[in-house]
Amino acid sequence: MNTFLTSMHSGLRWIVLLLLIYSIANAIIRRNTYEKKDRLLYMFTMVSMHIQLLIGLVLYFFISGKVTFHPGWITAAQHRFYGMEHLVGMILAIALVTIGHIASKKQIESSTKHKRILVWYSIGLILVLAFIPWPFRTVLGGHWY
Repeated sequence: MNTFLTSMHSGLRWIVLLLLIYSIANAIIRRNTYEKKDRLLYMFTMVSMHIQLLIGLVLYFFISGKVTFHPGWITAAQHRFYGMEHLVGMILAIALVTIGHIASKKQIESSTKHKRILVWYSIGLILVLAFIPWPFRTVLGGHWY
């Protein structure tokens, strides 16, 4: 079960990243018109992040061996990253994307809707990129998939 959920969580990150990038590009390109497909894209991006969060929370609390709270866990880079930094950073990113989605729905003008998405989703993307355990961060033990 650990391998399956870890692979699912790791693979879904690529979908989330692509959706975030596509949503940001869409907000830039289609700034004067706002249609149902725009609303659905932004909502699906937010929902995919929430699904990713649920899988991550199951791993965090029940399955993952990377999260341990033994004495001195905060001094070990890998345990600190997975036990605190990754969790807090991703929850913050998801919260910002959710705030952006809600803020855009409250706007009337198309350009303002897209602007809200552009700002909030971009900040969320930066946080997601910062807190992914990339393979080049060798201490963290991350993988491309």
